[in-house]
Amino acid sequence: METFALVGPSGTGKSHRATNIAHQLEAQVIIDDGLLIQGNRILAGTSAKRQPTRIGAIKSALFMDEKQVQEIKEALVNLDPHRVLILGTSEEMARKITARLGLPALTKVLNIEDVASEKEIRKARFLRSQFSKHVIPAPTLEVKRSFPGTLVDPLQVFLRKKGVAGKKDWLEQSVVRPTFTYHGKLSISNSALGAIAGHAAALVKGVSHSGKINVTVEQEGIVIIDIAPTLTFGYPLHVVAAEIQYKVKQAVEEMTGLQVKMVNVQVKGLSFAEETIEATV
Repeated sequence: METFALVGPSGTGKSHRATNIAHQLEAQVIIDDGLLIQGNRILAGTSAKRQPTRIGAIKSALFMDEKQVQEIKEALVNLDPHRVLILGTSEEMARKITARLGLPALTKVLNIEDVASEKEIRKARFLRSQFSKHVIPAPTLEVKRSFPGTLVDPLQVFLRKKGVAGKKDWLEQSVVRPTFTYHGKLSISNSALGAIAGHAAALVKGVSHSGKINVTVEQEGIVIIDIAPTLTFGYPLHVVAAEIQYKVKQAVEEMTGLQVKMVNVQVKGLSFAEETIEATV
């Protein structure tokens, strides 16, 4: 097994370039900020970007937790990659990670200046300092599934196939805003979630009023939504209710990154042009 490293100060664009660099080096896996990533899958680890404090993030990135180390080691044994790419803020950090994970000594170390221009590095630093944007070299769906409750946006990158002129393969990475940032801790209130659900429900044809909404957030960002709308007389209730469930779930998950476990719809009334009839469905 050969071990490579891409190093540079925090916020200089290492994770953004990790997929392309790994492709060029023919590295099967990437180790970045506490995660073991293969192609479009997060195989093991705990993301440093999910830690509640900066100290916790550093410990996670350096694999200070024995359970995390064991999980990564087992995944590496099962996968048996020929080449591994490690991302770190310095060569010393990369060497500490190889030692913690029992990997061979570094074969080669690349500096971020070797693969990115000064202009690109300045842009990456600006996005980190002004907007606290971090990249995880894995698809949005994978990041959301592994880390519910994290705000995630997709970022497309392409790989040029070797030996095939002009042929490109598109891969997706993810842009996230970690729990710890210079801008403070990010949280989404239940009232905000209720407002999103109510707006989505009100847009469904056949809904007169979204009604009372109750939001419950369980551990790990799992959401349960209870909604009691008033529907317009003449529309098939079961069809409208099903559409409310779909639209509410879609809106909340897309806007917040949280996972909606269920949307319970209880129709409390029917609305005519000038009156409302109380009902329970």
